[in-house]
Amino acid sequence: MKLSGAEIFVESLKKEGVKVLFGYPGGVVLPIFDVLYHEKEIRLILPRHEQAAVHMADGYARSTGSVGVALATSGPGATNTVTGIATAFMDSIPLVVFTGQVPTPMIGVDAFQEADIVGITRPCTKYNYLVKNTADLPYIIKEAFYIASKGRPGPVVVDLPRDVLANKADFIYPETVSLRSYNPTYIGNRWQIKKAADAILKAKRPVI
Repeated sequence: MKLSGAEIFVESLKKEGVKVLFGYPGGVVLPIFDVLYHEKEIRLILPRHEQAAVHMADGYARSTGSVGVALATSGPGATNTVTGIATAFMDSIPLVVFTGQVPTPMIGVDAFQEADIVGITRPCTKYNYLVKNTADLPYIIKEAFYIASKGRPGPVVVDLPRDVLANKADFIYPETVSLRSYNPTYIGNRWQIKKAADAILKAKRPVI
């Protein structure tokens, strides 16, 4: 079944067990709020500022142990989230912060309310995403929640262009995530061990 990006966003949050979303509306993310208006499983808490939304999500994560989720629009809405994101990064709090972005073709041309939130938050997030295809949205959201909560917890930013939220795609939510950096190899490679052993045996004065 094909859903809009906004519908996929909400359904993906439900798959992750999200019960509370802290979000402040704005032009780009209004399609998400339209879907949330009819949603019964997710409680939307409306702050008075985007920074407050992230701090509220931070407090929710600290008090419940769940991943906190915040939503802001593009441009100034996105940049207002940075202090809260940096706080979560310093304190190792699991957050996923979703920000709106101008349509994909307008990125990089100084469009109205465009901000490079991916670049801005790179130093204070575990990872961040710019979603370029609606079909990728479920996989990116799954990875974002996984990264935010595994290892040393921390914030992840997912930037959502307007066209990604409007376009439709099949909704297929992955059941598992496999990231190489989160699945290190603990057993040595026997061929590499043999090669190293042969080199040591052939050496006249081996140094390890």
